[in-house]
Amino acid sequence: MTDHPVTGLDEVVHQRVRLGILAIAHEARRVEFGYLRTSLDLTAGNLSKHLSVLEAAGLIEIEKGYEGRRGRTWITLTPTGTTALNDEIGRLKVLIARVETAAGQS
Repeated sequence: MTDHPVTGLDEVVHQRVRLGILAIAHEARRVEFGYLRTSLDLTAGNLSKHLSVLEAAGLIEIEKGYEGRRGRTWITLTPTGTTALNDEIGRLKVLIARVETAAGQS
């Protein structure tokens, strides 16, 4: 018997906020901190903690700089982050297919 699809889910990636960060960063290629905070309805402190986890795992890069006189923080997905996101989405697709197949048999 093979492992259930949920056993392969990555705890770092799968957490709701972090999955959202990775998905938005993938779509945008480079995303600003404020946009992430607003899009995911988070406090700055909460978002910072999640970004720290993703950065420590090597899934994102954080770049600080200025746009005019305002300090800005930009987030980009690393190649490792892209792979991790794609792997997670693949596992979720397998899980969804399995649930839908079981539902069709009921």
